[in-house]
Amino acid sequence: MSILMVNEFVEFGALKEQLQITDGNLASHITALEKYKYIEVKKQFVGKKPNTSYAASKAGKKAFGEHLDALERLIKKK
Repeated sequence: MSILMVNEFVEFGALKEQLQITDGNLASHITALEKYKYIEVKKQFVGKKPNTSYAASKAGKKAFGEHLDALERLIKKK
């Protein structure tokens, strides 16, 4: 999510490379984020090749912000 928060849309391959995970692992994470509607998915063809990109949705941005707030509160307690 942090990558999606600072980029408009990010292609599957770029996410995979930046996170250094397998296709299957990334697909599992994307599926979980889609389930909660935290990401938007854009599918298109570039030439004759399929291309899928992802962006943080409004709900995803809100949830990520709440997550960061919770982490900050946790840190301040210690």
